[in-house]
Order: sequence, then structure tokens, then C-alpha cells
Amino acid sequence: MATATAPATAPVTRADAKLLRFALRLDGAATAANGLLYLGAAAVFGGMFGLPAALLYPVGAFLAAFGAALLALAGRPVISKAATGVFMAVNVLWVIASVEAVIAGWFPLSALGGGLVLAQAAAVAGFTTLQYAGLRKA
Repeated sequence: MATATAPATAPVTRADAKLLRFALRLDGAATAANGLLYLGAAAVFGGMFGLPAALLYPVGAFLAAFGAALLALAGRPVISKAATGVFMAVNVLWVIASVEAVIAGWFPLSALGGGLVLAQAAAVAGFTTLQYAGLRKA
């Protein structure tokens, strides 16, 4: 006997989304905090990591807004699988761009800067993996 399954775009309710909510909140809080840190310390971080401060300001603003949007999604009574998929896709692109930036030498990164970029890429990959697991469980 075949069982019916929910379509991939079906919303996820509170009862079946504990892991997904946790993953979205963790990603949102870390991303927003990172963005605010970039905005507040772009000049210091630029020199320390080998990244232009002129880059860190818009990246910080993007991260703060992206993190806030993740937190808003996690707080909704029903989580859209499609919206979660969009956030996950952006995360995957972030990871790819981060690794490419280090490998291709897009910026004159210090050793600390290269380590930071790769560590952030690993954290984002971890957040995305948790989100994927949360979607599968839901």
C-alpha cells in the first residue's frame, strides 16, 4: 500500500520542525552577530585579515540583514520549505565563494584572514547541513 507524502514545497509546522528551527536560529544569530561585528570593526578587521574595509561594510550589512531574515523565518508559525531552500542555496554559494576567494587569491589575505574565511565557510556548511537534516526530518 502506498503512502502519501507531502510535496517538497509544503510548509513545515511547529510540531515537526524543532531541528529546522534550531538550525535556522543558530545560523541567523551567528550570521547577524558576524555582520554587526564587521560593521563595527571593519577598519580593524581589514588590516588584521587582509580584507578591504570597503568590502567589509557591505558584507556586514548583508550578513546582518540575512541573519535577521533567518531569525524571522525561524520564528514564523509555519516555515516555508521553499524559503528555507533559498536560504540554503545562498549559504552554499557563500561557502563556494569563500573557498574560491582563498584559493584564487581574490584578496591579499593574511594567514589569519585565510583561516577566518575558511572557518566561516565551514560553519556555514555546518548550518546548511543542519538545515537540510531539519527539512528531511520535517
